[in-house]
Amino acid sequence: MAYVPVPKDLSKIKTKLAFNLTKRQLICFSIAAVIGIPTYLFTRAHIGNSPALFLMIGLMLPCFFFAMFERDGLPFEKVLCNIIRTCYLWPRVRPYKTQNFYAALCGPDKEAKPIDPKADRAAKRQPAHQSAQTEKGRSHHRTADHSL
Repeated sequence: MAYVPVPKDLSKIKTKLAFNLTKRQLICFSIAAVIGIPTYLFTRAHIGNSPALFLMIGLMLPCFFFAMFERDGLPFEKVLCNIIRTCYLWPRVRPYKTQNFYAALCGPDKEAKPIDPKADRAAKRQPAHQSAQTEKGRSHHRTADHSL
């Protein structure tokens, strides 16, 4: 009696349309054929058979890659979109830093620095502003004392 293993995870099984290929693979291979075959036929008379063949392969290769590549269940265009987003569109510096409780236990002499430099400047400006107001109040009281 023949034994056939049945996979328990059915999410990775894809329906095949024709020639044991999925719909995505059929579409990408068709696009590759539409791009590659006319390129070969029109360029072989001008540049020769071997260079025309290499040109055809170079033009068809991205379509094959889009059809066959898959990482973690994601097709190539989603993987490429994620790579572009993380490398170029989103900031690489993480503004959040964890608190090191061990360092807090080791030495109380170390002062915590704020993450945001704007907040640091605002904190430095505030006491100076308050001291200027208190200086105004003192000068006002001094003039009042001299007039008496």
